[in-house]
Amino acid sequence: MISYEPLFHTMKSKGISSYRLGKMGFPLSNYHAMRRGENISTHTLNHICKLLHCRVEEVLVYIDDET
Repeated sequence: MISYEPLFHTMKSKGISSYRLGKMGFPLSNYHAMRRGENISTHTLNHICKLLHCRVEEVLVYIDDET
């Protein structure tokens, strides 16, 4: 499963709130979808990486959910 937990750590370390992210042009509907762990497009992933000047690894991580 994909987890967006790294995104929230990245935002915190850069001092960027969801409000500021929205003001930077990132749709809050996409942000809230990520908060809920829903799917996003590669376009959305590219957009947030560009805005935050970060790598994909700083936005999401794959977690093997087979236990």
